[in-house]
Amino acid sequence: MPLLPDIAEKLQHNLHCIQQRLEQALRQAGRSGQPVLLVAVTKYVPEEVAAELVRLGCRHLGESRPQQLWRKAEALPGEVVWHQVGHLQRNKVRRTLRYARWIHSGDRWPLLQTLQQEAQAAGVRPKVLLQVNISGEEAKGGFRPEELPQIVPRLEELPDLEICGLMGMSGLGASPEEKSRQFGLLRGLRNQLQPLCPPGVELRELSMGMSDDFPLAVAQGATIVRIGSALYEGLDLERS
Repeated sequence: MPLLPDIAEKLQHNLHCIQQRLEQALRQAGRSGQPVLLVAVTKYVPEEVAAELVRLGCRHLGESRPQQLWRKAEALPGEVVWHQVGHLQRNKVRRTLRYARWIHSGDRWPLLQTLQQEAQAAGVRPKVLLQVNISGEEAKGGFRPEELPQIVPRLEELPDLEICGLMGMSGLGASPEEKSRQFGLLRGLRNQLQPLCPPGVELRELSMGMSDDFPLAVAQGATIVRIGSALYEGLDLERS
């Protein structure tokens, strides 16, 4: 069912505003013209809204919960590139790899091993990001920064995964200065780890920054931002 015109127009307006803010952040960081991938996180919104985002040109969609990704991917086949951006249980890997080309939450070695096994069996090669706990919060998943110098050389054991970068989330309630420091930590860690990468592994991507802090992340070198709530501000989704 198509969206009501006023909801579709508001969604287009919000997307345009975010794109303008992204361009402004790139200019201010001296990065004009550098590509930053905007992943629209469709958590909590119906398929009609996700379909409208695709119609507006936003082909990269993200989901936190695997079951929601499966459902929406089946409802929106074709040109969508799906990103699994939230915690992924090992028993959900096989089905998730049917749809998701990107896994942002490579947060523990046993999960990476399961992803390798299932990718090899399915004949796919997903792009995988190593999730790093840059805030130190116990509630957040991810490798501890000090773990990664031992983990990265072992990535040669995962030939069916394209390990292509790091992902991190700033701390809940952190000040802008602290968020910037945390994003800078992720960038610095990426630079530190590059010489340790086995052949075929290049940590070129930094997935960091969400609705409330993506300009800070861009200033620290983000190449991917994950935007959810800012896209849907002011939308009456009960009428969609």
